[in-house]
Amino acid sequence: MNADYQDLVDEISALLGAPATLEDRDFRLIAFGAHDGDDAGAMDPVRTRSILTRRSTAEVRAWFERFGIATATGPVRIPADPGAGVLRARLCLPVRHRGTVFGYVWLLAGDAPVPTLPHTELADADLDAAMAVCARTGAQLADEARARADLGPHLNTLLTSDSEDRREAALATLTGPLGAGPCTLLCAAPWTAPLPGLRTMPGASALTLVPVPGAAGPRLAVLVRLGAGADLGPAGAAAKALLASAPGAAPATAHTATASPASVPAAVGIGTAARTLADLPAAWREASAAARAALARPHLGPVAEWSAIGPYRLLAALPDSGPGHPVDPAVAPLLSPAHTELARTAEVFLDCAGQAGRTATALSIHRQTLYYRLSRVEQLTGLDLHDGEDRLLLHMSLKAARL
Repeated sequence: MNADYQDLVDEISALLGAPATLEDRDFRLIAFGAHDGDDAGAMDPVRTRSILTRRSTAEVRAWFERFGIATATGPVRIPADPGAGVLRARLCLPVRHRGTVFGYVWLLAGDAPVPTLPHTELADADLDAAMAVCARTGAQLADEARARADLGPHLNTLLTSDSEDRREAALATLTGPLGAGPCTLLCAAPWTAPLPGLRTMPGASALTLVPVPGAAGPRLAVLVRLGAGADLGPAGAAAKALLASAPGAAPATAHTATASPASVPAAVGIGTAARTLADLPAAWREASAAARAALARPHLGPVAEWSAIGPYRLLAALPDSGPGHPVDPAVAPLLSPAHTELARTAEVFLDCAGQAGRTATALSIHRQTLYYRLSRVEQLTGLDLHDGEDRLLLHMSLKAARL
């Protein structure tokens, strides 16, 4: 917990005579005031969850935002909503700086006399003083937001530089504003639109474009902070927000890949949780692999976690396919445009574990047609589809060609 923010929250708690909590504009916990363990009224399920998991649920967030807290310039009283899990009414003090909201201070109704007063009577001396502290808090959060906006070049260096010295310098620069704790990376591929704002993605702390030779376009790397449990939920939410906010994005009911490829990434990959910022290069390789897999196999996307892409975890470790990348000479003839149907038949046959009945059904062809095509595959490649190692070579080559 940041000591500066803790001091500010403690100051507000002292002014209003009740424990306060401070969250950023994405409803991630920053600091909280001390609670009396003997006072059951000082907590409710929403506050408990916020403190333990450092975030609120989407239902809770939607309920709070209905009352205009994102645009409010003064205190907002919010009633309870048991349906959303909000069992206690609240007083929200917006944390703003130069017209922009950067967070919220929360007090439970009944914690102090102030929240129970009519809205027109809230502007007393103590509340004015608390709002002044909120203004100081907003200025500090704004400074940190500006610092994060300048982290892109350092993130790029950490992910791409061949110089160990430069990577270590970039890591040191990133560690200052980002601190410690679990995080991960998103890879949006390809990304040819203008860079999105960090505010469009909950939990995003830095982003950068990473050029990829031979690819359809650069890839967008987005650093996402995770909670103490290293759950990837925030990364998934950020990935969906990224797809939704991209220029030309398709409606939520449509597959993202159907939108204009010039502006919308066809896939977003998510790496595993990195314990520290030093682990981000490995997370980037995983996120890139997941994005490549989702591009190759649309059923894996449009958002794919590295842990869920199966054999593509190994295949994606190979160099990107394209001109100049080697193809096994036995399989090369099958990969020519003239034999697309045969290659598809062989891939489905191997996907079906060599079961002719399943393969014929999947391809909607007669078994005799299947047997004829498989014999042509053997003639073209010189491989024996009754041999396990030959099957492995063919299957790997066909899958790798998709990447």
